[in-house]
Amino acid sequence: MTAWVLRRAGAALATVWAVVTLVFFAIHAAPGTPFLPGGDRPMDPAVVAGLRARFGLDRPLGEQYLRYLDALAHGDLGESFSQQRPVSAALAQAIPNTLVLAGAALALDFLLGIALGVFQAAYARPRTDATLTGATLFVYSLPTFWLGLVLLLVFGQDLRWLPVGGVTDPVLYGALPPLGRLLDRLRHLALPALALGVVGAAGTARFQRAALLETLGQGFVRAARARGLSEARILGHALRNALLPAITLLGLALPFLLTGSVVVETVFAWPGMGKLAADAILARDYPIVMATTLVASVAVVASNLLADLLYAVADPRIRPAKDA
Repeated sequence: MTAWVLRRAGAALATVWAVVTLVFFAIHAAPGTPFLPGGDRPMDPAVVAGLRARFGLDRPLGEQYLRYLDALAHGDLGESFSQQRPVSAALAQAIPNTLVLAGAALALDFLLGIALGVFQAAYARPRTDATLTGATLFVYSLPTFWLGLVLLLVFGQDLRWLPVGGVTDPVLYGALPPLGRLLDRLRHLALPALALGVVGAAGTARFQRAALLETLGQGFVRAARARGLSEARILGHALRNALLPAITLLGLALPFLLTGSVVVETVFAWPGMGKLAADAILARDYPIVMATTLVASVAVVASNLLADLLYAVADPRIRPAKDA
């Protein structure tokens, strides 16, 4: 087991290195140059040349890559071109907001998705099941940016039930009592979390329905019915077995949340890592782009490694054999 974990960890590190390397060369090959303002505001070429020399952009690309790896090995993420502050400070400000949004969306994804999947499998009537299956397929096919815009227009602009952007109310938040501050944060969180979580919940529901229906057809369920157990108890036993594939879904959900957060955070002006990365790409802020890529790739490979470990713990049949 230890050797298997070490092999998986080594593969995870190699994956992170490959992603970071690919993004490094891709962002440098993309059109555009840092330090050049947009519009009709020209900048002195001498100033641009000085900035490029300061950040090492005047050196050969291979040398820049080696210098980046050396700095990364020493824990130095560099300095942001556009924000003129350490990249670590920008990440420290953005990551908590992304974690809050991703956590709320993940909870909505699994709680609503599993509940809906169990309902479909337990009450698999032709008309009801067909309606819910079509509805979940429709929702699952919706682009998150489109759903986010619809929620913003309907609940934010037309009905004015919820705020349309930001984490808190910039005017009233400081004067609110603790409970009022919590409610204000929840109101601002509702729409972006719905935009991310509902689409994922539709996919989880379809997956959970299929897993539970397969489990309900196994021999131990027929034996339980033959012994006279109630349908509620049988469903509980079957659900515990059918929830095992949800561990795999958990490992796959994080990449979806990270990619979706880039669009959703931009739509709702949510100051998280996704919006930070999107703004950095437009500004050609290489250190921010590389840092957000690094954090995202580490999070994805770590979640998949954790899912594999949980799977091995939950199901002894798939544990790796002991090394000879």
